[in-house]
Amino acid sequence: MRDLHAVVTGGGSGIGAAIARALAAEGVRLTLMGRSLERLQALGLPGAACVAADVGDEASVQRAFAEAAAGHGPVGLLVNNAGQADSAPFNRTDLALWRRMLDVNLTGTFLCTQQVLPGMVERGFGRIVNVASTASLKGYAYVAAYCAAKHGVLGLTRALALEVAKKGVTVNAVCPGYTDTDIVERAVHEITAKTGRSAEQARAELAATNPQRRLVQPDEVAQAVLWLCRRESASVNGQSIAVDGGETA
Repeated sequence: MRDLHAVVTGGGSGIGAAIARALAAEGVRLTLMGRSLERLQALGLPGAACVAADVGDEASVQRAFAEAAAGHGPVGLLVNNAGQADSAPFNRTDLALWRRMLDVNLTGTFLCTQQVLPGMVERGFGRIVNVASTASLKGYAYVAAYCAAKHGVLGLTRALALEVAKKGVTVNAVCPGYTDTDIVERAVHEITAKTGRSAEQARAELAATNPQRRLVQPDEVAQAVLWLCRRESASVNGQSIAVDGGETA
């Protein structure tokens, strides 16, 4: 992969940072995108370009990818990792929350893919990996908007995979269960605030959804993404790879 330029969105922390480190270890030309330039730069990955971007905003995405291409050339690997998970009962889910979940999780994936897919097809090679969630494979209470967005990501993945199947490009998704990231820490905080449970009890409750009774580690997700990015994974297309200890088995 040393001859390829990889873009990772939401690359400043959690799963995105783990993916960035895994790709950097392979020697790719790397561009990290995220809302906080300082957080991206704090990873300290040598040679990685850091570009501020709001993936839900078309003009921001266009500027970011133009900057990325100017710095490191055409994009051969795209990891759509940027995402956000807000919770609320359905009857308290207002239009603003609904749109925010779709903009960041689904529209962001669409806009970023739109920037690189034509070039990948023209060059006859590309790998697009969408970081979805087990919420793209099943439902969870109190996150209807998030589940709808992630189901949309998986539908987009499958449709695009068929469109480009003969073009040397693959489009796949990884679907992590509850992963030890800032998003889970926020979920723990919400559970403790709303239920009075301790942080340890809240984390145990989330881990209990995994048959292995633990939270997934970001590096485990990163390794699945890395495999899908390899040239040798050309026959893996349109798939949803669950990284969840068997939760969706």
